[in-house]
Amino acid sequence: MARRSPGALRSLFTSAGRTTGTTRRIDGLSNGANAAIVRLERGHPGISVATALDAYRRTIRQSGRWLELSLDCCSCPGCGDPVEQRDVLDDALRRLPAPARRELQRVIDPLDEEFLRKTLPDPRAAERSSWHARAWWRQRLREW
Repeated sequence: MARRSPGALRSLFTSAGRTTGTTRRIDGLSNGANAAIVRLERGHPGISVATALDAYRRTIRQSGRWLELSLDCCSCPGCGDPVEQRDVLDDALRRLPAPARRELQRVIDPLDEEFLRKTLPDPRAAERSSWHARAWWRQRLREW
């Protein structure tokens, strides 16, 4: 099976943040990391790293001291629950090769810190289910 040339991979990306087909370049990541994310998204159609990262960033960076979300929010991919968005990002982090994983983690870390700052620990999260107990972001209380 023929491999794509470096020029062909670079042509998948346009200027920062613009879409090319179904792929988007993530600012702050190298071309290699963005190419690894493109390969991941092609192999796992349910994962859209750029969409999840944008929505997570937009939700976390809301003004105010506490994270406030509306229950009657639409189900568009650009909004929603930051826990679901963080689950998608965690899935991508587990599947990416080490260099791309480190770069993406470096972009996610400041958002995680802000999420921790804007939420409180849920003392009963582990009692709810093993799913809640497996990830720290599912063990946080949010102002709903």
